[in-house]
Amino acid sequence: MAVNADKPLTWKKDIALSVDCYNKWFLEFAPDAYRKTRVQTTEQVERALLLTSNLTRIEPSVLREFPEVLPILRMSTAPPLARDRLIGLAQVSPNLVRSMEVHRRLPPLMSEASADLSLSKIGAVILELADPDIFPWLSNESHGARQPSSQETYRASTIVADRLCGAVADPIIRNAQEQRQLAAIEQWLVDRGYRLVPSNATKFGSMEPGTFTFRLNVPVMLGDTVRINIPIDAVVMPKRGLDSRLPLLVEAKSAGDFTNTNKRRKEEATKVSQLRATYGDQVRFVLFLCGYFDSPYLGYEAAEGIDWVWEHRIDDLVELGL
Repeated sequence: MAVNADKPLTWKKDIALSVDCYNKWFLEFAPDAYRKTRVQTTEQVERALLLTSNLTRIEPSVLREFPEVLPILRMSTAPPLARDRLIGLAQVSPNLVRSMEVHRRLPPLMSEASADLSLSKIGAVILELADPDIFPWLSNESHGARQPSSQETYRASTIVADRLCGAVADPIIRNAQEQRQLAAIEQWLVDRGYRLVPSNATKFGSMEPGTFTFRLNVPVMLGDTVRINIPIDAVVMPKRGLDSRLPLLVEAKSAGDFTNTNKRRKEEATKVSQLRATYGDQVRFVLFLCGYFDSPYLGYEAAEGIDWVWEHRIDDLVELGL
């Protein structure tokens, strides 16, 4: 028997309560999460300024040793440069820039001479487009760049940090919300005598009753030969679980608007389809929802055989045998 998927008459009320729940959290805690990230990012920008002599010298050796500064440098220009725009202006390999920003390293197969040439081009573009309103010490035309004061470098760092955080504001909020959701699940389980076990020492098919873990990689088969791991947010083995019974799989989902949920709704359907293909229909996969999940989203998940528990009514986990 389903907890919520088979009760469409209650969806409208629960949607409103879920939106209220998310908005209450956002107003109270999201700004703090953003501020903490901004402080950390400001420190990273200050370090980047130190490495580049306050943005007066961007040497290939610096970019080679500290590739993680590249996103900071892109946000230091007027206008700020998107990744692909920098690639076009510098006429460098997209693989180089993406490798530096995503993997924080240079492409392993790129020769040192080729890398240095490309890094020099990147540095030249950044220096040419550096924002003089943010870095006023660069615009002294009569005497060249001057040494900035500590106040000027701090102010510049905060402005660039704001640009960086603005570009990743949604992931910052989403990560903070996910951590809060998992903390709510943990507290609920611990209060009922469940024991947290580390995911790196846990196997999906051999969990002890009364235990739970977070972010467990569950192996599934794609076809007859390909095996991949699917990350699951929370995995709980009920106290009354039999040895042959699989644990409950819980996916924490939050959303700050209705548009994104309908873009992402196929993700859960694909995941549960892969799980059932590997472990059979006995797989129990539910969503833990908080935020903007409307009737089309809920109807789609219900049609895929996916049930859910609302965060504002977390005690419904009892109905899942916990």
